[in-house]
Amino acid sequence: MDPVLLEAVRSGDRRSLSRAITQVEQSGAETGLPAPESVIGITGPPGAGKSTLISGLIDVIRSHGETVAVLVVDPSSPVTGGALLGDRIRMQTHVDDEGVYVRSMATRGHLGGLGPATREVVALLAVAGFDRLIVETVGVGQSEVEIMDLADVVVLVVGPSWGDQVQADKAGIVEIADVFVVNKGDRGGANDVERALRETAAARDVEILVTTATTGEGVVRVLDEIDRLAGLA
Repeated sequence: MDPVLLEAVRSGDRRSLSRAITQVEQSGAETGLPAPESVIGITGPPGAGKSTLISGLIDVIRSHGETVAVLVVDPSSPVTGGALLGDRIRMQTHVDDEGVYVRSMATRGHLGGLGPATREVVALLAVAGFDRLIVETVGVGQSEVEIMDLADVVVLVVGPSWGDQVQADKAGIVEIADVFVVNKGDRGGANDVERALRETAAARDVEILVTTATTGEGVVRVLDEIDRLAGLA
């Protein structure tokens, strides 16, 4: 990567950061940057409310005076090959906050829940000096567990309708999560999902937290648990 561009990224210039990310995505080249540290991975099936939970986490992080960068991995558009941007749109309340940077990237046919350049892009975000780094995977299924190799703490977000999937997914994303979050806790079925996860949670010493991300209920506890696991609490 152009050292002048990289130095501009280090200085905190957002336009240079965006240019550098685009360059990495398009070229597929490695940046040579060290692996990022203290990455929060948010994963789970489609419709669980991952983006809404992240928006709530941003609110809490910003209330602490910390900056945060979010990389959202979206499905690829069948027309352009780019990201569909659905998840990024849900975070538009933070668009005018200079302490928040949200970027979408397409899977570009890559399997595993991430995009082919995700690791390099997160490394650029780390160099840009953000206090917190969050990666949201594309809506994942049982075998899409690549986030475990990137994130220090993996949060699995599920919704009230997920109870029947617990047994089927035990060998996949349930097995790699460090925190279970049952979102949309104000809806019927949330308690059933929590009960279905208890055996696995107890066996792996994993916390189950219930949130209603649309109102912010339970979100502070999620960040507290993330910090505890990351050794930041």
